[in-house]
Amino acid sequence: MSEPYPTVRLRPKANARAIRHGFPWVYSNEVVLDRRTSRMEPGSLVVLEDAERQATGVATLNPGSKIAVRMLDRDPGARIDADWLQLRFRAALDHREMLYDAPFYRLVHAEADGLPGLVVDRFGDVLVVQPNAAWTERLLEPIADALMAVTGAKSLIKNASGRARGLEGLDDESLVLSGTIEGPVAVPMNGAVYMADLVSGQKTGLFFDQRENHAFAARLAQGRSVLDVFSHVGGFALAALAGGAASALSVDGSEAALGLAREGAALGGMAERFGTRKGDAFDALAALGAEGERFGLVICDPPAFAPSKQAREAGLRAYERIARLAAPLVEEGGYLCLCSCSHAVDLQAFLAASARGIGRGGRRGRLIHTGFAGPDHPQLPQLAESGYLKALFFRL
Repeated sequence: MSEPYPTVRLRPKANARAIRHGFPWVYSNEVVLDRRTSRMEPGSLVVLEDAERQATGVATLNPGSKIAVRMLDRDPGARIDADWLQLRFRAALDHREMLYDAPFYRLVHAEADGLPGLVVDRFGDVLVVQPNAAWTERLLEPIADALMAVTGAKSLIKNASGRARGLEGLDDESLVLSGTIEGPVAVPMNGAVYMADLVSGQKTGLFFDQRENHAFAARLAQGRSVLDVFSHVGGFALAALAGGAASALSVDGSEAALGLAREGAALGGMAERFGTRKGDAFDALAALGAEGERFGLVICDPPAFAPSKQAREAGLRAYERIARLAAPLVEEGGYLCLCSCSHAVDLQAFLAASARGIGRGGRRGRLIHTGFAGPDHPQLPQLAESGYLKALFFRL
């Protein structure tokens, strides 16, 4: 019989009710970090008790992190072993297989799939794993084995580029854990083909979270010219071309990403309608305005300008500036899509900054649609951070 997990106790003023109602985190100032618990290895499995010593469930402890405790199972008797992991992965896989007819999606979305700090993207027979919490790094081998067993994947990559790893005291070494990777992977999505660099590309190689927003933009793009800024490997542009856009121009600071976008356009038979422009997005927007260029649909999908609360105000100014530069490039009666993936900027603040920017760009816009991450990126209602992605569509 296995030994019980050690216990960790909440402080008397901590909100035990929130934990029982599904909030997945306990902050370091809410838990008793005495000499015993402070010496526990980051990622240790524990039973969390409230101040009256009533068990609330099995959790993982990182004494050196601001998020000291992450809940894993509401059953205090649960064992976090290979069977437990496979059950969680099977539940996640069943949901995605109901949504998509091809194995290209976010397979595990951390807390919302009951696996806090763990992100897994699937690219056919290849899995890209982001172990962003100490417990996922500590149990990486059984996690990898369970993933391979459940999905039948042939290759698995550890991606250690996530900002959260530094906050957890983890390294930034990415590596291939299983199988082989022979260059970028072709990903079919929304009628287009995207080339994803799973080894050295941004994040896990492709942004599955924008899939539904790509599809909505493609509906607006029919017969129009499209400008896709912060395009990465072709994001909105290739979906728009697949949806019938007359032409699309992708702007990005990475020549490698633009090269993959051109390769995807060629594979999709769209090369003659597709162009790229390398450079800083702000500079490119200003230059296109000076050149008198106009587009029927303009999309700006920048990286997180506000990755933390401390960066919130600077991030809002950057979002406003993007809107100010982009709005004049939209034809009369055309469309503007502005995106934010900053969890520190809520929807209303982002909408207000975007509206200010559009106005200061000399235009007026009507909000016609608000998009979020797709259903393979479920949100945990108790956790505001899981609703990070916002896409605002305006008609100008």
